[in-house]
Amino acid sequence: MIGLHRSLHSVLAVAAVLAIVPAVHAADALNGKNLYLNGPTGGGTACASCHGPSPANNVNGILAAANNPSVITNAFAANKGGMGTLFNGRFTAAEIADLAAFIGNPTVTAAPAAAVNPASLSFAATTIGQSASPLATTLSNTGNAALTVGTLSLSGAAAGDYAINGGTCANGTSLAAGASCTVQVGFTPSAAGARSASLVIAHNATGGSSTVALSGTGNAVAQPTIALSANAIDFGALVAGTASPAQSVTVSNTGQATLTFSSIAVGGANANVFTLGGTCATATPVPAGGSCTVTVTANSSGNGAFSGNLALASNASNGAVSVPLSGTVAAAAPAVAASPSAVAFGTQAIGAQAATQSVTLANKGNVALALNGIAVSGASTVAIANNTCGTTLAVGASCTVTLAFAPTTSGTATATLTVTSNAAPLQVTISGTGTTAPAAKPTLSEAGPVAFADTQVGKSAAAHTVTLSNGGTAALKIASLVLDGAQASDFELKGTCAANASVAASASCTIDIGFKPTAAGQRAGTLVLMTDAGNQFTVALSGTGVAVPVPMLTVNPQSFDFGAADVNGTAPTHRITLTNTGANAATVTAATFSGPFALQADASGCAAVPFTLQPGTSCDLVVRFTPVGAGDTSGSLALAADGGGAWTVALSGKGNVQTVQSPQNAGGGGCSSIKNGNDPVLALLVVLSFGVLGWRRTVSKLSRKEVDQ
Repeated sequence: MIGLHRSLHSVLAVAAVLAIVPAVHAADALNGKNLYLNGPTGGGTACASCHGPSPANNVNGILAAANNPSVITNAFAANKGGMGTLFNGRFTAAEIADLAAFIGNPTVTAAPAAAVNPASLSFAATTIGQSASPLATTLSNTGNAALTVGTLSLSGAAAGDYAINGGTCANGTSLAAGASCTVQVGFTPSAAGARSASLVIAHNATGGSSTVALSGTGNAVAQPTIALSANAIDFGALVAGTASPAQSVTVSNTGQATLTFSSIAVGGANANVFTLGGTCATATPVPAGGSCTVTVTANSSGNGAFSGNLALASNASNGAVSVPLSGTVAAAAPAVAASPSAVAFGTQAIGAQAATQSVTLANKGNVALALNGIAVSGASTVAIANNTCGTTLAVGASCTVTLAFAPTTSGTATATLTVTSNAAPLQVTISGTGTTAPAAKPTLSEAGPVAFADTQVGKSAAAHTVTLSNGGTAALKIASLVLDGAQASDFELKGTCAANASVAASASCTIDIGFKPTAAGQRAGTLVLMTDAGNQFTVALSGTGVAVPVPMLTVNPQSFDFGAADVNGTAPTHRITLTNTGANAATVTAATFSGPFALQADASGCAAVPFTLQPGTSCDLVVRFTPVGAGDTSGSLALAADGGGAWTVALSGKGNVQTVQSPQNAGGGGCSSIKNGNDPVLALLVVLSFGVLGWRRTVSKLSRKEVDQ
């Protein structure tokens, strides 16, 4: 039993020693070769003395230990062939692993091995012509023989954008095993967008060279951009020899660099008609976000239409811009028009309150109208109830004459409204019928004219309501309700009044008049209502169509590089700021992407497209980058707005694909993937295996002793 206790004590002692042996390392066959041929580092017999100069000959079955250090360890423990006596305690566990590696690879020779870190260099987005901060990669000799560095070169589509400008690696450099050197690379983009190339380092290791991927993005040079407050100028009808009022165009720089004019001039067939002024000048640069004005005056002595164009040449990204100029000119000619051109009171009850109708007089000429007289002749039952016209009427102006009809006898009455002025005489016929029978008495809540607020082309003004009331003793029927005039299509009718509809005595209906201009400038029409009793009402309609203003937006930045992002990882975002630098609201109608980019919903950003930015306000478009594959990628964000505005933001980025490493056997017999030598499972397995071996040897010795006894 004493012997048994001693044996168990020895086993436990060995187990304790093995428990503190470092875990398996990455075996070095070349070091194993040295140990095999020369013996332990502390001196002693070499393995080759018993197994021959090469394990390949399998002398004494040594190949059983190929890549299997436990076979060697067990042989030492069992003192096979006296190996325990020769080598126990002479080799570390790491050296035993090296021996096993050499036995498994007896032809191993010393060789260099090259590794670069990092294997790719990604430069920050850089403006064309400027240089990014240089980046460096390290070339390391991970082999066991000297590594000789050869030529350093650049290749790829954008190789010219990169330069080797530093580092310790050079042609002819020799790196000992474990040594390293660096290569520094610079980036100066020559064009916008993704710029890719490769750094190639030649050497004498396997493969002959190492390659480092180079990537960067060239940002477009900041440029000015012109935006105009008007796309065209129409001077309208002018009097020959009389200068027009000055028309103004605001020129805004919505870009990110200073705007410089090389020429501001008027061209075209009638260029001599126009005179320029304003604050814009070739000697006065306009800073980013700033503006200036160009004024144009027209003065022609001829007759007919005239035209030209205001041309602005500059360094703007959208090139030279042109503003068409037009108008007509004629000799001084006064003209007056009446609406309606005839007044029909229809049937009116004798003795009832007088019916009224209004006639609008308008100056359609190109000089002031001098009114000499306005009078009614004919039936005495027709009279002028009110007259807003003075002695003169300016060009384009109007006034109203209200007529009253109060029949005293049955039958038809006729009269004439006569207007005398410096224009040709104007006459308006008037008719009405008196009756003793019950009769309708239609009236409109207003005689007009109805003037709508200036309205952007394609938009609708607020509707205007006119009420038709029947103050008579009989029902009336609306015979017709229409719009008339050259621009009648710019107006629309709705409401409860309609053709063929009846309005009872003391009842009413409504006419809702809308205005939606189809073109810029003054727009006119006439509402005409007729009843079955012959009553006729006309209401002059007018409004001004305003050209869709050119939006003045600044976009910042004009390009952006997202850098590297993992495929299927968290998508990075960046905010693109839009600012309305103009005097009118700007409506962004579209935001279109190319490449793996998209809008990211964000409560603090711009509203969903389409959205409107008021003058002087800003908002952020949040853009998301979602790479779908590895490598450099590029795309763009294209913005469009009402009025023809368009902006493009260049976008770029790089996709990374994360490689999932499969577990590998780092010398632990396939039981572990740990490579750093700190896997506790390996140490436990070693302890257990030697413990079992020791226990079996102890039991075997005890059994032999009992047999001997």
